Amino acid sequence: MEKVSLGNSGILVSRLGFGCLCFGPLQQNLSVEESGRLMLYAMERGINMFDTAQYYKNYEHIGYALRHGGQDFVLSSKSYAYDVPGAKEALEEALTKTGKDCIDIFMLHETESEHTIRGHYDALEYYISRKTVGDVRAVGVSTHFVRAVYAAADIPEIDVIEPIINMNGIGIVDGTREDMQKAIAYAASKGKGILAMKPLGGGNLYHSAKDCFDYITGVEGINSILTGMVSKQEIDANCDYFEGRDYTHAFESLKNRNKHLLIEDWCTGCGSCVERCPNNALRIENGVSVCDREKCLTCGYCSGACKEMAIKIID
Repeated sequence: MEKVSLGNSGILVSRLGFGCLCFGPLQQNLSVEESGRLMLYAMERGINMFDTAQYYKNYEHIGYALRHGGQDFVLSSKSYAYDVPGAKEALEEALTKTGKDCIDIFMLHETESEHTIRGHYDALEYYISRKTVGDVRAVGVSTHFVRAVYAAADIPEIDVIEPIINMNGIGIVDGTREDMQKAIAYAASKGKGILAMKPLGGGNLYHSAKDCFDYITGVEGINSILTGMVSKQEIDANCDYFEGRDYTHAFESLKNRNKHLLIEDWCTGCGSCVERCPNNALRIENGVSVCDREKCLTCGYCSGACKEMAIKIID
């Protein structure tokens, strides 16, 4: 698997990265051991870039991989912290539960604009300060917003940006895929490392995986492409594509998968999921939550907000 420099951060990452949201409790809810062994297999196939977040609640899964031989991998994580105590707590949780001595990249989660960055700047400054201590190597932001990519690109202290980008523009809140491409190219010209997320539109474009990868690998400025994988079969198919091997049969055999959001009939219509959805895909109608399938990224963030456990991602 090809390794490339993540912008000017000094970190080498595999062109294909592993999005860890999918195996945790917000989506497939695999066991700690199952998830850890998937990570180890991905490492055997040459993947070294793994992306998670405090909200995903899967640090222990990653810790399993570390304890069972996964020593040489790059880990990025994210938090919603806006002040120093919250940022410190988030970093300490990541270090303690994964067992890593250093979280290679720590980011502000779901940044919307320059105003979000300004409002969370105390947390960002804390992560920047930890670079001199050595338990953070690079800092950044993740975002679904074009304007946030531009804003982050103009902040010298930000090393890495994780934008959403895919061939249909699914999940980009304030523009088109072409708008996001231009923002990514601009950020890359400023030396920012680019981790592209949701290349398959959160699973909505799964049946066109080859076309999705053909598109995303041609976008200027992207260093590593993060996608969720929950089986060795998926890992093999994706790695074969990125290594230039024959992947046709592998992709074809995966097309029957159909990931979607399920809202159980005991939904109380409290609205917590609506507030939590990053893409405005949910609304309350006749006293229950209703999903707009065209906007849904099947990220599972809403399920983490549901106190009734009435929402889940299923195949």
